[in-house]
Amino acid sequence: MVAGAIIVAWLAGLALLVRREYFRPQTERLAEGATRVAPGVAYYGVMQSDQQVGFASSTVDTTTTSITLTDYLVAELPVGGKSRRATARSTVTLSRAFRLIKFDLAIDAEGSPVRAGGRVDGDSVLILGVGTRDGERVDSQRVALTGPILLPTLVPLGIALTERPKLGRHYILPVLDPSTMAPHDVRFDVRAESLFVVNDSAVFDSTTRRWNGVQPDTVRAWQVVAQTAGGFSGWIDEQGRIVSTAQLGFDLRRLPYEVAFENWRNDTSHVAVTDERDIIETTAIAANVRMAKHVSSLKLRLSGANLSGLDIDGPHQHLSADTLTISQVPDSAMTTTRHVPYRTKDGSVSDPEPLLQSNDREIRALARRIQGREHDPRVVVERLNAWVHDSIADRITFGVPNALAVLKTRAGDCNEHTQLFVALSRAVGVPARIAAGLAYVDGKFYYHAWPEVFLNDWVPVDPTFGQFPADAAHLRFIVGGLARQTELLRLMGNLRIDVLSVNGSASQRVSRGAK
Repeated sequence: MVAGAIIVAWLAGLALLVRREYFRPQTERLAEGATRVAPGVAYYGVMQSDQQVGFASSTVDTTTTSITLTDYLVAELPVGGKSRRATARSTVTLSRAFRLIKFDLAIDAEGSPVRAGGRVDGDSVLILGVGTRDGERVDSQRVALTGPILLPTLVPLGIALTERPKLGRHYILPVLDPSTMAPHDVRFDVRAESLFVVNDSAVFDSTTRRWNGVQPDTVRAWQVVAQTAGGFSGWIDEQGRIVSTAQLGFDLRRLPYEVAFENWRNDTSHVAVTDERDIIETTAIAANVRMAKHVSSLKLRLSGANLSGLDIDGPHQHLSADTLTISQVPDSAMTTTRHVPYRTKDGSVSDPEPLLQSNDREIRALARRIQGREHDPRVVVERLNAWVHDSIADRITFGVPNALAVLKTRAGDCNEHTQLFVALSRAVGVPARIAAGLAYVDGKFYYHAWPEVFLNDWVPVDPTFGQFPADAAHLRFIVGGLARQTELLRLMGNLRIDVLSVNGSASQRVSRGAK
């Protein structure tokens, strides 16, 4: 009996040990793993197919009290028939327990440069600020925290520090969602394990006047895939450094510094833009029929991509199995007894947001001037739609849309038109939100953004095309701003569309699928 009791006690103690080591929160193991972080730097080539279009680096610095991670990217991106330079730099400072202390993000592209930053105040509040490159503050807010959080750029390092990657292993980490400015748990799965050959250094070839990689090293890497929005997906090594990742047709490949930077800097061929390289054209999806300019009803078959988690079902469009049906907005949806201003149960569609400054003095004054003495929401929205369409020049831009900046420059693409319209609509007292998906233009479906306003129901409008309401050739996949629209990336290159009927007439032609 004594021997049995000893064995039972030993088993119970072993069970407690296993529970403590393997079932405790991964953030606790993350804090312990942070003590193993070593300084270092990795360099990357930004590739489009076999052509290098940019350079990136990731640097880890450590002190006795902090860890600093700096990521930098510069690229010449082919958009709208020309090469457009974009740069992004982020600096994140953590404690040695891997707790966020502060961060700073700067994005500089065509349009208005944006800076965003934040710091943790004590253990519970994250103070965020968004502004321009010149230091003009356009918005700030405080976000309550209940525990540790990670920024998306910290995910690879966080996964490696939690426990050594292994095929089939799962991780759940708290990641700050830029679209909601709140932390949420993101699940990451290790899908594959492989060996990569990475060059450690480079030598200069005087004949070709290019740097070539030498001293190849074999690196074991694991493919990490985020199961929800807001996470990193790509290949990482056991130290949490990215080996390779891909998005929007571009690859990030680890290379020696001279190969990654010097070769790209001295090569001017990447500035030439063709339809085969243009992001807008390469992400378009060919339609199997040419449709009329105005589409009142549309039935499509969607295939090739996972549509779960998208905002497809809603007013005026319905997905049944793989068939999407879109109808013209009825007049009853636009007729309401409400009077401007008013709110919905979801107050967020009436409030200001970062870079959507509906409470700004200039935007409020313009909205009231366009409104005049009218209080019928339908009339007010139609006036706003017409003003944005007539006043904002159509110009392809590559940057972060900012309602105030659009008001000053009076130019932009669908994102800028939508951003300013939503700010004006909320400023005048009509709930509005951003929708994104696909719109049919001249034989193809292009990725597009447009506003929705709440009248008697949610009604899509399109100030870019000058449509009130927007026609049925708008396929909504997402409700939300640019941060939420990153979910559309998983559709690019995978989604296939077959047009079954247009305006009630069946289609007879065979689909050409995605480009």
